[in-house]
Amino acid sequence: MPLQSSRFLPPGFVPPYLLDRLAERASAHASARAAQTLMIDREHRGLREAVATTQGVSSGRPPAYVRRDAPQRAVHDAEHTMSLPGRLVRAEGQAPTRDIAADEAYDYLGATYRLYRDIYERDSIDNAGMPLTGSVHYGNDYDNAFWNGKQMVFGDGDGEVMNRFTIAVDIIGHELTHGVIDHESGLIYQGQSGALNESVCDVFGVLVKQHLLKQTAQQADWLVGAGLFTAKVEARALRSMAEPGTAYDDPVLGKDPQPAHMKDLVVTRQDNGGVHINSGIPNRAFYLAATAIQGPAWETAGRVWYDTVCDRRLRQDSDFLAFAQLTVENAARRFGADSAAHKAIGAAWNTVGVTPS
Repeated sequence: MPLQSSRFLPPGFVPPYLLDRLAERASAHASARAAQTLMIDREHRGLREAVATTQGVSSGRPPAYVRRDAPQRAVHDAEHTMSLPGRLVRAEGQAPTRDIAADEAYDYLGATYRLYRDIYERDSIDNAGMPLTGSVHYGNDYDNAFWNGKQMVFGDGDGEVMNRFTIAVDIIGHELTHGVIDHESGLIYQGQSGALNESVCDVFGVLVKQHLLKQTAQQADWLVGAGLFTAKVEARALRSMAEPGTAYDDPVLGKDPQPAHMKDLVVTRQDNGGVHINSGIPNRAFYLAATAIQGPAWETAGRVWYDTVCDRRLRQDSDFLAFAQLTVENAARRFGADSAAHKAIGAAWNTVGVTPS
């Protein structure tokens, strides 16, 4: 399926409503950095939306990259400007740079590639050997990270509320998965389909982390963005897949707004219809399924979610129920109708109220 042409596009890893709170309530320094980040994110979204509007969806085959079955990474230093990609500091196979952000970006781009290649036999983001490019030190203490359709971009964070955005491997796994979705189902970034888009990115973000750490579903922390917030913030992470709504409760940030059940679905015009908020519901469904099946989540529930993202029956505007039904069907197809995976996935969607019990 070609790239989706919705005018709604992912703004970055940190949702706008959280940056709004920082701009209003944080210290002078953190407030200024958040306001600047919001301005930059709006400008980037405008540029990307203009491209989508003028060019429409992609057509034909993806560019003919060389299929190497190995990552082709290139990490650049934007040198605190907004010029991309910046100065090349580490190419594939080169030694570490001693710049922690550049080396984390290099390592975690590789970790994301390896999950998709080793487990799902996918050759990079587009499944055609697409090089993985990243730029670190973007802007002046920029409080976000994003995939712009061609490369990853990482800010350094303001240093008071947020750390550097290369600090957590699942941030990189999350953002690169937006690219995978663009090249497969193209889930429109609005309402429930947008929340699914965000949830799928969280799922594969944590699977990249679990695969890198060789953790089973029971051993994992199921936190998204752990380490992003500084020690001054009352927060474990940006989101919790195990317990949506509990990742942070801070005087400046406020309380994590994610629901864990359909009865608490948030109806809002903000955040593209609550894409970062309501993603907690399918997130918890994945967590429940993976921990019920046990073992490495990337081998079981992760395979079913990947099958579903690539399933041509998954519409761009699919809601939670449509996605849930396809996961149940794909679990039966891959593992059998009497399998633990099929039963656990069906039960998980029931538990969060997406399908009838």
